[in-house]
Amino acid sequence: MSLVDKYKELTDLAVNLGTAGLQVREENSVLYIDGTAKSAEDKERLWAAYGKIDPDFRSSDVVMNIEVNESASTEYTVKSGDSLSKIGKHYGISWQAIYEANKDIIKNPDLIQPGWKLKIPTA
Repeated sequence: MSLVDKYKELTDLAVNLGTAGLQVREENSVLYIDGTAKSAEDKERLWAAYGKIDPDFRSSDVVMNIEVNESASTEYTVKSGDSLSKIGKHYGISWQAIYEANKDIIKNPDLIQPGWKLKIPTA
């Protein structure tokens, strides 16, 4: 079985999610998957699909370089009483997606400060 066949579910998901600039190539027994996801949540879905195929990531037969399109986001200023869950619910995305898009600012997802400007990825 070729690697393209082995990881067909993963590459099909990347296509269905609209991963921009998607390139899939097999070289020297390694499958390279490159592209730009629309959101951090889409990127996480791709990694989850990879994890289903190779749960311990031990095969070492895939190199997945998926960036997140930072321009496909909105900026939100944190207000007193906000939480990532509350903000995520308002925008229809998970708190994890907001956290992933703002790891440079947020060190602890349970502690966000009023006045912080967060990138909100598109759903």
